[in-house]
Amino acid sequence: MLNNWLRPVSVKLIKEINELSEDRIGKNILVFKDELPDLKKTKIAIIGIDALETDKVRESFYKLSFPFQKLQIADLGNIRKKDHSFVIPVIEELISSSILPIIIGKNEESIIAQYQAYQSQGQLVNLASVDEVINYSIDSNKSVLNQVIDKRASHFFNLSFIGFQTHFVSPEVISVFQEKNYDCIRLGKARTALDQLEPVIRDADLLSFNLASIKQSDAPGVVNASPNGFFAEEACQISRYAGMSEKLSSIGFYGFNNKLDQNQQTAQVVAQLIWYFLDGYYGRKNDFPVSTKSMIEYVVESKVNDMQIRFWKSSKSGRWWMQVPVKTTRKLKRHKLVPCSYNDYQLTCQGDIPDRLLNAYKRFS
Repeated sequence: MLNNWLRPVSVKLIKEINELSEDRIGKNILVFKDELPDLKKTKIAIIGIDALETDKVRESFYKLSFPFQKLQIADLGNIRKKDHSFVIPVIEELISSSILPIIIGKNEESIIAQYQAYQSQGQLVNLASVDEVINYSIDSNKSVLNQVIDKRASHFFNLSFIGFQTHFVSPEVISVFQEKNYDCIRLGKARTALDQLEPVIRDADLLSFNLASIKQSDAPGVVNASPNGFFAEEACQISRYAGMSEKLSSIGFYGFNNKLDQNQQTAQVVAQLIWYFLDGYYGRKNDFPVSTKSMIEYVVESKVNDMQIRFWKSSKSGRWWMQVPVKTTRKLKRHKLVPCSYNDYQLTCQGDIPDRLLNAYKRFS
């Protein structure tokens, strides 16, 4: 079926792959040339929505090192048409086949297609969005998030907005999302404690990474680029956190405009973002707690609502989860264990439950 929706990687890029040394990525992944490769053992697939931009990223990506032995990655070329009706079935088929799609697109509205690919699964999902704005409008339904959040059949359980710049976002929008108990993390707070983003990202099923969230000096090839934002190395760390999360099943990098790029700088940044995502994925510990049998339990008596709160620590990775102290339906069971940090556990022991964990509790009420 994928043959109907995808175009092979260009002949020019295939020739460039042939000239690479054996330790480069281009020599170690499956590439859609004349025929679609066998994807039976494939774990990750790269797909492009906009051919020009994605091919520029490929030029840099193929040249990077490949330390990910036994991790089968496929480059499935580009979507034949940019319409969501073409993008959605590709993402949907990959996810249903347990293949994680890495999506590269020029238009940030492609997040709509990425999200809609999950609707057939019939379960509530969590979205993490790395962006310099919260693309939502109080008075209009034309903004990107309006088109997915405001629908009656919305399948979102939680939204996490990472790195937004307050001077771009109206107080009313921030207030609306705080009232919904969503995670809203300003750029300054995110950069001050980058490691505290890991639990937030670990809770996401899908992640949208708008390249406009990176400083213009680091990624100039973006429409409406801002002088403020994440440094490229910080963005790579965020991407690595995403790769580490067993819960995350798709990621999209959006906003790259090749006409605005300088010396392929932004293309190189995207290529490195993908590399660090693969690095995180390669180091996965398979400790997403479907069961808590192999985890260490810590119980904290909290004065907040006289709650008894259970924390769980993975013996494999040392990562932490909090068990929301409520009864849940089967539909919400997979969200009951909320990723957190050791710092969150310490604060709770001191009688001060972090806002993010309180928000998680409120989302069940």
